[in-house]
Amino acid sequence: MNILFLTLVNIKDFEEKQNIYSDLCRELVSRGHNVHIVCPDEAGEATSLLKYREGSGILKVRTGRVQKTSFIKKGIATLMLGSQFKRAIKKHLCNVKFDLVIYSTPPITLYSIVKYVKKRDKATTYLLLKDIFPQNALDIGIMSKRGIKAPIYLYFRLMEKRLYAISDRIGCMSEANAEYIKRQDPEIPKEKIHISPNSVEPIITTLSLDEKNAIRVRYGLPTDKKIFIYGGNIGKPQGVPFIIDCLNAVGDIDGCHFVICGTGTELPLLKKYSESTESRNFTLIPGLPRAEYEEFVGCCDVGLIFLDYRFTIPNFPSRLLSYMQKSMPVISCTDRATDIGRTIEEGGFGVSCFSNNAHSFRDAVLSLISEDTDSIGRNGAKYLLENFKVQKSADIILEKYNEVDR
Repeated sequence: MNILFLTLVNIKDFEEKQNIYSDLCRELVSRGHNVHIVCPDEAGEATSLLKYREGSGILKVRTGRVQKTSFIKKGIATLMLGSQFKRAIKKHLCNVKFDLVIYSTPPITLYSIVKYVKKRDKATTYLLLKDIFPQNALDIGIMSKRGIKAPIYLYFRLMEKRLYAISDRIGCMSEANAEYIKRQDPEIPKEKIHISPNSVEPIITTLSLDEKNAIRVRYGLPTDKKIFIYGGNIGKPQGVPFIIDCLNAVGDIDGCHFVICGTGTELPLLKKYSESTESRNFTLIPGLPRAEYEEFVGCCDVGLIFLDYRFTIPNFPSRLLSYMQKSMPVISCTDRATDIGRTIEEGGFGVSCFSNNAHSFRDAVLSLISEDTDSIGRNGAKYLLENFKVQKSADIILEKYNEVDR
């Protein structure tokens, strides 16, 4: 069948590894389906269609900045995405009749293009719910139900409800994610909602001690300490002021070193901290190319996940999969709404704590310094292979597609 995949992620190539969306699309193509990815290209000069195989390709749409920019600029660019995608599809994919439309949040403003293709082609629509917006923005104070920001919140809440209504099936990342949607929007038919976890085409890698040390030396990191790494977006959802509290809380612990590697709107806070602190066990790396980052993570010992404690929505960050593929234990320092910490502890590949108490983070670090992290990390790799393989996600999506009356 013909599948249209809409995403905010700039996918450069179907063969791009370590990407939950390119992995999924490649798996669907391997099963004989034609897949057209439509994604933004913020740096592109013009919209272009890149062919992958006969019947499959990537439509890269020239858009404004929707990633790693200010809230206002991102909001304006996001509002324009639906119309920009629609124009591009009308021009470049007008002769393709789609059977299935798959799309991920963010953004919810893809509603207009989903509605257009669903009506035009009588297509089945499938939402991969990776983000619950605008509630997440409300939780951390970016939006408000009162005052001058209230109309903005109400507009996006309306768009969210419309997107859920037009979706034939809604795949949620975890049980807590699904239960939250059922409570928040009880008008959604229960048969629409199910679990469709983040998944990848697993590439389980482990490095020898010599290989790890060579990478550490390259980045000026100690070879005689356990390295704890946070890698990914550095924005308001991560609660950067609390991360700094955590770094201060572990600053006197021997035998460990902390690395934060990424980019985002809150990076300047960490740069300022890095320049002002006398801590000798912290290194800030302002982002790396994907392939270089994946190699770098392999030289570390423990992966870190941070989420702002104010969240009432159950996030489930996909960066967890990167740590698991490197056979690394994980510390999740999060709000109480998410069940990612419970997943980590039940799977036996790490510990969890809450992101309102830096001393609990310190305790989590101390608990892993004295443990055999290699053994704990292997539990994570095993859990990934059993629960987060892309083949399972493709099975779920195709099964749900076949359930829908057409």
